[in-house]
Amino acid sequence: MVKITIKGLSFSYGSRSILEELNLVVGDSEVLSLVGPNGSGKTTLIKCIDRILKPKGTILLDGGRDLQSLSRQEVAKYIGYVPQSTTSVLTSTVFDTILMGRKPHMGWRVADEDIDKVVDIMKLLHVEEFALKDFSELSGGQKQRVLIARALAQEPEVLLLDEPTSNLDVKHQLEALDTVRSIVKATGISAVMAIHDLNLAARYSDTLVMLKNGTVHAIGDPSSLLTKENIRSIFGVEAVVMRDLDRPYVVPIRSLNGEAEG
Repeated sequence: MVKITIKGLSFSYGSRSILEELNLVVGDSEVLSLVGPNGSGKTTLIKCIDRILKPKGTILLDGGRDLQSLSRQEVAKYIGYVPQSTTSVLTSTVFDTILMGRKPHMGWRVADEDIDKVVDIMKLLHVEEFALKDFSELSGGQKQRVLIARALAQEPEVLLLDEPTSNLDVKHQLEALDTVRSIVKATGISAVMAIHDLNLAARYSDTLVMLKNGTVHAIGDPSSLLTKENIRSIFGVEAVVMRDLDRPYVVPIRSLNGEAEG
């Protein structure tokens, strides 16, 4: 079953083109990672899928439903979005912040089921110890885990994550991505991640999409895509690619004048 089908997607900021004629399919129980240099369109694509931005082209959900025809609440029931950071100045506890993720499913009152769901997800993401702390008082890494928990509370079919490990130390990077992948495989939801770290992408992804200048350079599994030739072409970096636990492991060697080959 296909969760999302993207056809001919393009997006521009004024006269500056960011994405050009992208075609992409996200399947069931799939972790799909978007990789590419800064400015390649990773975050923009995530925001287009979540309808934060309005691109040209078509985004279809399972069953052929056009994303643009759905209400904001219907989109929130299907897609959970984890931003790279938050600029919110609202004061709320961690518990209440995660509870906000239940909004698409709640009526006028909070049900016991909603409370139970929040408690389970807090334990899953290891944030229960500061459940009553104000969200604004948390560290960057703690905030990131809470935002992932809030998105999971929506019980989405697709989880969108924009640099989910950017504010986390190594231990919590692994814990967060272990959690995402285990939930994907256990429940059948799908995850689309924009991520810089090629080795984390290789370890946790079923599919990689390599973006360059707003277009898809290549799509495939990490083993076939993470080659020294692709890394040289996309990132302008000379690298050695080794194998570790049947996954490629990228060791950057030197920059090729800071520019990728054409």
